[in-house]
Amino acid sequence: MTETDWLADGFEEHRRRLRGIAYRMLGSAAEAEDAVQETWLRASRARAGDVDNLGAWLTTIVARVSLNMLRARKTRNEAAYGVRLPDPVVSPYAELQPEEQAIMADSVGLAMLVVLDTLTPAERLAFVLHDVFKLPFDEIAPMVEKTPVAARQLASRARRRVRGASIDSAETDLARQREVVDAFFEAARSGELEQLLRVLDPAVVLRADFGPKHRDRSGVIRGAEEVAGSAFSGAQLAGAIVIPALVNGAAGAVITVGGRPFAIMGFVVAHGRIAEIDAFADPPRVRQAAAAVLT
Repeated sequence: MTETDWLADGFEEHRRRLRGIAYRMLGSAAEAEDAVQETWLRASRARAGDVDNLGAWLTTIVARVSLNMLRARKTRNEAAYGVRLPDPVVSPYAELQPEEQAIMADSVGLAMLVVLDTLTPAERLAFVLHDVFKLPFDEIAPMVEKTPVAARQLASRARRRVRGASIDSAETDLARQREVVDAFFEAARSGELEQLLRVLDPAVVLRADFGPKHRDRSGVIRGAEEVAGSAFSGAQLAGAIVIPALVNGAAGAVITVGGRPFAIMGFVVAHGRIAEIDAFADPPRVRQAAAAVLT
Protein backbone atom coordinates (compact mmCIF):
# COMPACT_ATOMS: atom_id res chain seq x y z
CA MET A 1 0.00 0.00 0.00
CA THR A 2 1.34 3.41 -0.95
CA GLU A 3 1.46 6.31 1.49
CA THR A 4 -1.32 8.03 -0.48
CA ASP A 5 -3.57 4.97 -0.24
CA TRP A 6 -2.84 4.63 3.48
CA LEU A 7 -3.68 8.27 4.06
CA ALA A 8 -6.88 8.12 1.99
CA ASP A 9 -8.11 5.03 3.86
CA GLY A 10 -7.27 6.58 7.22
CA PHE A 11 -8.92 9.85 6.30
CA GLU A 12 -12.17 8.10 5.37
CA GLU A 13 -12.05 6.24 8.68
CA HIS A 14 -11.89 9.56 10.56
CA ARG A 15 -14.11 11.65 8.26
CA ARG A 16 -17.24 11.46 10.42
CA ARG A 17 -15.37 12.58 13.52
CA LEU A 18 -13.77 15.42 11.58
CA ARG A 19 -17.17 16.59 10.31
CA GLY A 20 -18.52 16.47 13.84
CA ILE A 21 -15.71 18.71 15.11
CA ALA A 22 -16.11 21.16 12.22
CA TYR A 23 -19.89 21.36 12.60
CA ARG A 24 -19.63 22.14 16.29
CA MET A 25 -17.02 24.77 15.57
CA LEU A 26 -18.83 26.42 12.66
CA GLY A 27 -22.54 25.68 13.16
CA SER A 28 -22.88 25.12 9.42
CA ALA A 29 -23.07 21.77 7.68
CA ALA A 30 -21.84 23.28 4.41
CA GLU A 31 -18.90 25.05 6.04
CA ALA A 32 -18.10 21.91 8.01
CA GLU A 33 -17.81 19.98 4.76
CA ASP A 34 -15.58 22.73 3.34
CA ALA A 35 -13.37 22.45 6.44
CA VAL A 36 -13.10 18.68 6.02
CA GLN A 37 -12.15 19.07 2.35
CA GLU A 38 -9.51 21.65 3.25
CA THR A 39 -8.21 19.24 5.89
CA TRP A 40 -7.80 16.57 3.24
CA LEU A 41 -5.95 18.98 0.94
CA ARG A 42 -3.54 19.99 3.69
CA ALA A 43 -3.03 16.41 4.84
CA SER A 44 -2.40 15.14 1.31
CA ARG A 45 0.32 17.78 0.78
CA ALA A 46 2.12 16.93 4.02
CA ARG A 47 4.46 14.04 4.89
CA ALA A 48 1.84 11.83 6.49
CA GLY A 49 4.17 8.85 6.57
CA ASP A 50 5.96 10.39 9.55
CA VAL A 51 2.73 10.67 11.57
CA ASP A 52 2.41 8.32 14.55
CA ASN A 53 -1.24 9.08 15.43
CA LEU A 54 -3.25 9.82 12.29
CA GLY A 55 -6.48 10.61 14.14
CA ALA A 56 -4.85 13.17 16.42
CA TRP A 57 -2.99 14.73 13.49
CA LEU A 58 -6.16 15.10 11.41
CA THR A 59 -8.04 16.45 14.42
CA THR A 60 -5.39 19.15 14.83
CA ILE A 61 -5.66 20.11 11.16
CA VAL A 62 -9.45 20.30 11.05
CA ALA A 63 -9.52 22.22 14.33
CA ARG A 64 -7.08 24.82 13.02
CA VAL A 65 -8.93 25.09 9.69
CA SER A 66 -12.23 25.57 11.53
CA LEU A 67 -10.68 28.10 13.91
CA ASN A 68 -9.37 30.16 10.98
CA MET A 69 -12.77 30.04 9.27
CA LEU A 70 -14.50 31.11 12.48
CA ARG A 71 -12.07 33.98 13.03
CA ALA A 72 -12.58 35.14 9.44
CA ARG A 73 -16.32 35.07 9.95
CA LYS A 74 -16.04 37.17 13.11
CA THR A 75 -13.84 39.66 11.24
CA ARG A 76 -16.42 39.97 8.45
CA ASN A 77 -19.06 40.30 11.19
CA GLU A 78 -21.52 38.17 9.23
CA ALA A 79 -23.96 38.11 12.13
CA ALA A 80 -24.36 41.87 12.14
CA TYR A 81 -27.76 41.73 10.51
CA GLY A 82 -29.38 40.43 13.69
CA VAL A 83 -30.26 36.90 14.66
CA ARG A 84 -28.38 34.31 12.63
CA LEU A 85 -29.10 30.80 13.72
CA PRO A 86 -26.71 27.91 13.07
CA ASP A 87 -27.58 25.75 10.08
CA PRO A 88 -30.01 23.02 11.16
CA VAL A 89 -29.58 19.37 10.23
CA VAL A 90 -33.04 18.25 9.12
CA SER A 91 -34.05 14.61 8.64
CA PRO A 92 -37.27 12.70 8.14
CA TYR A 93 -38.89 12.07 11.48
CA ALA A 94 -37.31 9.12 13.37
CA GLU A 95 -34.68 8.64 10.67
CA LEU A 96 -31.07 9.82 10.78
CA GLN A 97 -28.50 9.01 8.12
CA PRO A 98 -25.09 7.73 9.30
CA GLU A 99 -23.32 11.02 8.56
CA GLU A 100 -26.08 12.91 10.38
CA GLN A 101 -25.79 10.57 13.36
CA ALA A 102 -22.13 11.56 13.62
CA ILE A 103 -23.07 15.23 13.71
CA MET A 104 -25.83 14.62 16.24
CA ALA A 105 -23.65 12.61 18.61
CA ASP A 106 -22.87 14.10 22.01
CA SER A 107 -26.03 16.24 22.20
CA VAL A 108 -25.20 18.86 19.58
CA GLY A 109 -28.67 20.36 19.54
CA LEU A 110 -29.55 23.76 18.14
CA ALA A 111 -29.71 25.24 21.63
CA MET A 112 -26.10 24.19 22.23
CA LEU A 113 -24.98 25.66 18.90
CA VAL A 114 -26.70 28.96 19.67
CA VAL A 115 -24.70 29.20 22.91
CA LEU A 116 -21.48 28.20 21.18
CA ASP A 117 -22.00 31.08 18.75
CA THR A 118 -21.68 33.51 21.68
CA LEU A 119 -18.16 32.30 22.54
CA THR A 120 -14.90 33.62 21.19
CA PRO A 121 -13.31 31.34 18.57
CA ALA A 122 -10.62 30.23 21.04
CA GLU A 123 -13.16 29.49 23.79
CA ARG A 124 -15.26 27.51 21.36
CA LEU A 125 -12.34 25.42 20.18
CA ALA A 126 -11.12 24.69 23.70
CA PHE A 127 -14.61 23.68 24.86
CA VAL A 128 -15.45 21.57 21.81
CA LEU A 129 -12.16 19.70 21.73
CA HIS A 130 -11.90 19.13 25.48
CA ASP A 131 -15.46 18.77 26.75
CA VAL A 132 -16.93 17.04 23.68
CA PHE A 133 -14.01 15.22 22.08
CA LYS A 134 -11.91 14.70 25.23
CA LEU A 135 -8.61 16.10 23.95
CA PRO A 136 -6.10 17.04 26.66
CA PHE A 137 -5.22 20.68 27.11
CA ASP A 138 -1.58 20.17 26.22
CA GLU A 139 -2.76 19.23 22.70
CA ILE A 140 -5.28 22.08 22.51
CA ALA A 141 -2.90 24.77 23.72
CA PRO A 142 -0.76 25.08 20.54
CA MET A 143 -3.90 25.44 18.39
CA VAL A 144 -4.97 28.58 20.27
CA GLU A 145 -1.39 29.75 20.89
CA LYS A 146 -1.80 29.50 24.66
CA THR A 147 -0.31 27.55 27.51
CA PRO A 148 -2.20 24.45 28.70
CA VAL A 149 -3.29 26.41 31.79
CA ALA A 150 -4.67 29.23 29.64
CA ALA A 151 -6.41 26.72 27.37
CA ARG A 152 -8.04 25.19 30.44
CA GLN A 153 -9.26 28.65 31.46
CA LEU A 154 -10.76 29.18 27.99
CA ALA A 155 -12.70 25.92 28.26
CA SER A 156 -13.79 26.78 31.80
CA ARG A 157 -15.21 30.14 30.73
CA ALA A 158 -17.01 28.50 27.84
CA ARG A 159 -18.38 25.79 30.11
CA ARG A 160 -19.88 28.37 32.45
CA ARG A 161 -21.60 30.10 29.52
CA VAL A 162 -22.97 26.81 28.25
CA ARG A 163 -24.25 25.75 31.65
CA GLY A 164 -25.76 29.17 32.29
CA ALA A 165 -27.76 29.00 29.08
CA SER A 166 -28.77 25.33 29.33
CA ILE A 167 -32.40 24.34 29.85
CA ASP A 168 -32.89 22.37 33.05
CA SER A 169 -34.51 18.96 32.57
CA ALA A 170 -34.83 19.26 28.79
CA GLU A 171 -36.94 16.39 27.48
CA THR A 172 -34.87 13.70 25.76
CA ASP A 173 -37.67 11.26 24.90
CA LEU A 174 -38.45 11.84 21.23
CA ALA A 175 -42.03 10.61 21.45
CA ARG A 176 -42.78 13.01 24.31
CA GLN A 177 -41.15 15.87 22.41
CA ARG A 178 -43.32 15.07 19.40
CA GLU A 179 -46.47 15.04 21.52
CA VAL A 180 -45.78 18.54 22.87
CA VAL A 181 -44.74 19.94 19.48
CA ASP A 182 -47.85 18.51 17.83
CA ALA A 183 -49.97 20.13 20.55
CA PHE A 184 -48.28 23.45 19.80
CA PHE A 185 -49.16 23.32 16.10
CA GLU A 186 -52.70 22.12 16.81
CA ALA A 187 -53.30 25.03 19.19
CA ALA A 188 -51.75 27.54 16.77
CA ARG A 189 -53.97 26.38 13.92
CA SER A 190 -57.11 26.35 16.05
CA GLY A 191 -56.54 29.86 17.36
CA GLU A 192 -57.16 28.76 20.95
CA LEU A 193 -55.03 31.10 23.04
CA GLU A 194 -55.48 29.28 26.34
CA GLN A 195 -54.62 25.97 24.72
CA LEU A 196 -51.48 27.45 23.22
CA LEU A 197 -50.40 29.10 26.47
CA ARG A 198 -50.70 25.75 28.25
CA VAL A 199 -48.11 24.24 25.95
CA LEU A 200 -45.67 27.17 26.18
CA ASP A 201 -43.34 27.72 29.11
CA PRO A 202 -44.02 31.18 30.62
CA ALA A 203 -40.40 32.13 29.85
CA VAL A 204 -40.31 30.58 26.36
CA VAL A 205 -37.84 32.11 23.90
CA LEU A 206 -38.43 32.28 20.14
CA ARG A 207 -35.44 33.05 17.92
CA ALA A 208 -36.35 33.86 14.32
CA ASP A 209 -33.87 34.06 11.45
CA PHE A 210 -35.32 35.46 8.20
CA GLY A 211 -31.94 35.98 6.57
CA PRO A 212 -30.01 39.09 5.52
CA LYS A 213 -32.66 40.24 3.03
CA HIS A 214 -35.31 40.45 5.76
CA ARG A 215 -33.21 41.49 8.73
CA ASP A 216 -36.03 43.65 10.09
CA ARG A 217 -38.11 40.52 10.68
CA SER A 218 -35.37 38.59 12.48
CA GLY A 219 -35.16 38.80 16.24
CA VAL A 220 -35.83 37.26 19.61
CA ILE A 221 -39.28 37.12 21.24
CA ARG A 222 -39.61 36.25 24.92
CA GLY A 223 -42.63 35.24 26.98
CA ALA A 224 -45.57 32.95 26.32
CA GLU A 225 -48.10 35.59 25.27
CA GLU A 226 -45.71 37.28 22.85
CA VAL A 227 -44.64 33.95 21.31
CA ALA A 228 -48.28 32.85 21.08
CA GLY A 229 -49.13 35.97 19.10
CA SER A 230 -46.33 35.24 16.67
CA ALA A 231 -47.44 31.61 16.36
CA PHE A 232 -51.00 32.60 15.54
CA SER A 233 -49.88 34.94 12.74
CA GLY A 234 -47.66 32.25 11.22
CA ALA A 235 -50.34 29.57 11.40
CA GLN A 236 -52.70 31.69 9.29
CA LEU A 237 -50.51 31.49 6.16
CA ALA A 238 -52.70 30.23 3.33
CA GLY A 239 -51.71 26.77 2.16
CA ALA A 240 -49.30 26.17 5.04
CA ILE A 241 -48.59 22.50 5.78
CA VAL A 242 -46.63 21.24 8.78
CA ILE A 243 -44.39 18.25 8.05
CA PRO A 244 -42.96 16.53 11.15
CA ALA A 245 -39.20 16.26 11.02
CA LEU A 246 -36.11 15.84 13.13
CA VAL A 247 -34.19 19.08 13.57
CA ASN A 248 -30.73 18.35 14.98
CA GLY A 249 -32.06 15.09 16.33
CA ALA A 250 -35.05 16.61 18.17
CA ALA A 251 -38.71 16.96 17.26
CA GLY A 252 -39.27 19.79 14.82
CA ALA A 253 -41.04 20.59 11.59
CA VAL A 254 -40.67 21.79 8.03
CA ILE A 255 -43.36 24.26 7.00
CA THR A 256 -44.36 24.41 3.33
CA VAL A 257 -46.55 27.03 1.68
CA GLY A 258 -47.99 26.22 -1.71
CA GLY A 259 -45.88 23.07 -1.80
CA ARG A 260 -42.61 24.96 -1.35
CA PRO A 261 -40.39 25.01 1.75
CA PHE A 262 -41.06 28.15 3.76
CA ALA A 263 -39.64 27.61 7.24
CA ILE A 264 -37.97 25.14 9.57
CA MET A 265 -38.73 25.05 13.28
CA GLY A 266 -36.74 23.37 16.02
CA PHE A 267 -37.93 23.00 19.62
CA VAL A 268 -36.63 22.42 23.13
CA VAL A 269 -39.20 20.77 25.40
CA ALA A 270 -38.86 20.82 29.19
CA HIS A 271 -41.32 19.85 31.91
CA GLY A 272 -43.98 19.11 29.33
CA ARG A 273 -43.84 22.57 27.75
CA ILE A 274 -41.95 24.26 24.95
CA ALA A 275 -39.04 26.23 26.38
CA GLU A 276 -37.27 27.34 23.18
CA ILE A 277 -38.17 27.66 19.52
CA ASP A 278 -35.71 28.27 16.70
CA ALA A 279 -37.40 29.34 13.46
CA PHE A 280 -35.56 29.56 10.13
CA ALA A 281 -37.14 31.43 7.23
CA ASP A 282 -34.08 32.37 5.18
CA PRO A 283 -35.17 30.98 1.76
CA PRO A 284 -31.88 29.56 0.42
CA ARG A 285 -30.91 27.97 3.74
CA VAL A 286 -34.41 26.57 4.23
CA ARG A 287 -34.45 25.03 0.75
CA GLN A 288 -31.10 23.36 1.29
CA ALA A 289 -31.81 22.07 4.79
CA ALA A 290 -35.36 20.88 4.05
CA ALA A 291 -34.40 18.90 0.95
CA ALA A 292 -33.88 15.68 2.92
CA VAL A 293 -37.51 15.79 4.08
CA LEU A 294 -39.19 17.02 0.90
CA THR A 295 -37.44 14.85 -1.70
